[in-house]
Amino acid sequence: MPIDSHPRTAPSPIADEAIPDISVVIPVYHERENLHDLVARVGEALEATRWSFELICVDDGSRDGSQQILAELAADRPWLRPVALARNYGQSTALQAGFERARGRYIVTLDGDLQNDPLDIPAMIERLETDPSVDMISGWRHQRQDKALSRRLPSVLANRLISWATDVRLHDYGCALKAYRREIIERIHLYGELHRFIPSLAREVGARIEEMPVRHHARTRGQSKYGIDRTFRVILDLVLIVFFLRYRQRPLHAFGGLGLWLLTPGLLILLYLFAVKLSGEDIGARPLLMVGVMAVLMGAQLIVAGLTGELLIRVYHEGSGRPQYHTRDLPEPAASGRHA
Repeated sequence: MPIDSHPRTAPSPIADEAIPDISVVIPVYHERENLHDLVARVGEALEATRWSFELICVDDGSRDGSQQILAELAADRPWLRPVALARNYGQSTALQAGFERARGRYIVTLDGDLQNDPLDIPAMIERLETDPSVDMISGWRHQRQDKALSRRLPSVLANRLISWATDVRLHDYGCALKAYRREIIERIHLYGELHRFIPSLAREVGARIEEMPVRHHARTRGQSKYGIDRTFRVILDLVLIVFFLRYRQRPLHAFGGLGLWLLTPGLLILLYLFAVKLSGEDIGARPLLMVGVMAVLMGAQLIVAGLTGELLIRVYHEGSGRPQYHTRDLPEPAASGRHA
């Protein structure tokens, strides 16, 4: 089976294959030592269930032979669909490539380092199947096996910071094991490093999220790609996601609000200095004059930036045809409320 290496915006229909119930999407980067066990464990976990499935392993430009191993494993596993990216784009892009090819009613993500346990997948899917009020299940590694402080400390800091800033309260944002209804994934688009904020993005498009404790295993092969520097990148990405969630539809409120906070005191300072000048005093050498001028200029620039953002948002929605809102099906009426 050839590895899919051609980008496309949607999966091509396959007439002779039934649409699976579950699509498992796993980004892979330099995990050749884990691939055999990874594929085997996913197969063992899902072949014993009543659901049909596919496994989409997205190789994110590995140079350790992972692509060759995936091609060999797919040769006798029709449910394994490898994807090879042309270079290393990052985890968000790899996930998006998998999402665009996923065909299942439910979509599951997990890491390729064998620290997530595929045996937890059936319980997640069962929860989605039996409770229509839940759209996404987020894994919670309540008994983490990571001993290194360089992994545990950034995770704790990031979880608290993201929960506070986005108001989506989760114990474990960093757990890659998550399950979604397909319609939720179709509403979001990942780029940069937004994979860390998928629960926040899902909530923004209307998903109802539930957390589920899952198993966690220590890494036994390969090397971790995370470190303490990830905390600083999370902070920068958090600025973007907070702006996206709160002000995407109204950028003037963000830029214009800050602009007014600068413009108003700047104008008051200049009015005060103007009155001082009228009284005959020299104001040319006063530092306060520079403060007032800079505050007015910066405030005016921010307000103009907000107006420009409003125009861009209008062009974005009207030009692309993207909806400003999403709807959901109404619940079935109670039996007692139906008319005979």
